[in-house]
Amino acid sequence: MQRIMESIFDICYLVFAIGMGIYLIKNAKDKITKNYGIMSIVLGCGDAFHLIPRIYALNTTGFEANAAALGFGKAVTSITMTIFYLILYKIYKDYYKEENKSLTFSILILAIIRIIISLLPQNMWLEYHQPMNFAIYRNIPFAIMGIIMIILFYKKSKLNDVFKTMYIAIFLSFAFYVPVVLFAETYPLVGLLMIPKTIAYAYIVYLGYKYYKLTLKNEA
Repeated sequence: MQRIMESIFDICYLVFAIGMGIYLIKNAKDKITKNYGIMSIVLGCGDAFHLIPRIYALNTTGFEANAAALGFGKAVTSITMTIFYLILYKIYKDYYKEENKSLTFSILILAIIRIIISLLPQNMWLEYHQPMNFAIYRNIPFAIMGIIMIILFYKKSKLNDVFKTMYIAIFLSFAFYVPVVLFAETYPLVGLLMIPKTIAYAYIVYLGYKYYKLTLKNEA
């Protein structure tokens, strides 16, 4: 049952994220919608590197036999998720017309640190059992980026605009993701938290569609 349901869920998510990204780029009439579309494609394509091997492993020879493909996919996802938040920060700046050079520099530095750590061979991406310490190291700058984004969107939530619930989605995505990083190796069932985490990201993508529809309504 897990094999079938998880495979269907992952495929639907990838089709939704990538399809929505293509739709937004194709129909974009402003740079926020276009960047949202790019961000959605980065999200979907990045996750595909991990989820497609996972679907294959679930339906064939299992995770251990496909450790290299799964690990490589996780490495790619680690980088693309960092890019995802860089684009989301850009969308925040453009939508709210805010420019804070110090904050922008901090976000960029955190992203660079995250990517550099993710590229280090000590991550042992291609191994079935990967070191916990580097899983924590590479997620520290990522978590800080997430906290910054949560705070930024929370401060704007009182404006009651299209992105008023963005901070909740980002918070939930990290709330579900952190236990997986820390405990999934010891308690495999914790990995199920990746499902609500993925739903949180799908909701973030949906907010971009909602923004696009709102812009059309305002032009009418």
